[in-house]
Amino acid sequence: MRTGVRVTVVDSGRLDINKGILMTGAEGKITVPTSVWIIEHPHKGVILFDTGVNYNVADPEAAEKYWGPGKRDALGCIMTRDEAIDRQLMKLGYKLDDVKYVILSHLHLDHAGGMCHFPNATFVVQKSELRYAWWPDSWPGIVYCYNDYKDTRGYNFLQIEGDIDLFQDGSIKLIKTPGHTPGHQAAIVRLENRGPICLGADVAHLKEAYTNLAPMPYDWNTEILTNSYMKVRAIENAGIPIYLSHEPKDFHEFPNNGKWAD
Repeated sequence: MRTGVRVTVVDSGRLDINKGILMTGAEGKITVPTSVWIIEHPHKGVILFDTGVNYNVADPEAAEKYWGPGKRDALGCIMTRDEAIDRQLMKLGYKLDDVKYVILSHLHLDHAGGMCHFPNATFVVQKSELRYAWWPDSWPGIVYCYNDYKDTRGYNFLQIEGDIDLFQDGSIKLIKTPGHTPGHQAAIVRLENRGPICLGADVAHLKEAYTNLAPMPYDWNTEILTNSYMKVRAIENAGIPIYLSHEPKDFHEFPNNGKWAD
C-alpha cells in the first residue's frame, strides 16, 4: 500500500480561444487545456480536483442545448466524447465509484461539467461559490452553466469557508483565492517525494497573466483577485510550484495521462 499522495492530470476539453478572453488586453488565438487533476490518497481513495467539460459538449448539436446557443463555438471547445472525465478515468483503470471526493476550484462550465458522474462522492466547495453559482450576476454569470449542477441538490456537499487542511494530515490544504469567482479555491497537495505543489486552478488562466497581475474580462472582482495573486505569490515564494488549469506549459510539463507525480 502506498504511504503518500500521487497526482496525474488529464485534459477534459481543449479550448481554441481568443487570448483576450483569458487575459485582458491580449491578442491572437491560443489553444489551452482544461485540466482535471486525479489525486490518489493512501487512505481517502481517489480525489478529483475539478471535473472538466460536460460530455454533451463533445457533440455540437447537444452542446447547443447544454451550454446554450453559440457558446461552444465562442469558446472554441475541441473535445471528443472520450475526453470527458468519466471515460478518462475508465481509460486509466478506475470505476467511477472509486472517486470518493471531488474538490471544485469553482463552478464555471469548464470545471464543473463532470459533476453528474459522481453522485456518491463528497463535493468540497467554498460555500460562497456554491451559493453564487445558483444565482450569479449577469456578466460573470455567462461562464456558469446551470445544467452542470441543476440536478445536484441531493449530492453530499462539504461547504467550507476559507482555508482548511482537508483531512487534517497535511496532504491537501485548500486555500481560498477569490476574485475570478467569489469562492474560487486553490489546493496545496503534498506529494510523497516531490513535496508540496499548488494547483492554482483559474486564479489566473495563463502564467503571463499571473506574472503581470492581469485580470480576465469575466473575473468577478479584480481588486479581490489582486489580493489572491499576492496570496499565491507568497506560496510560490515559499518554494512551492504553481500549476494553472489552462496554462499549456504547466499541463505538458506535469506528469499527465496516467504518468504520475509522487
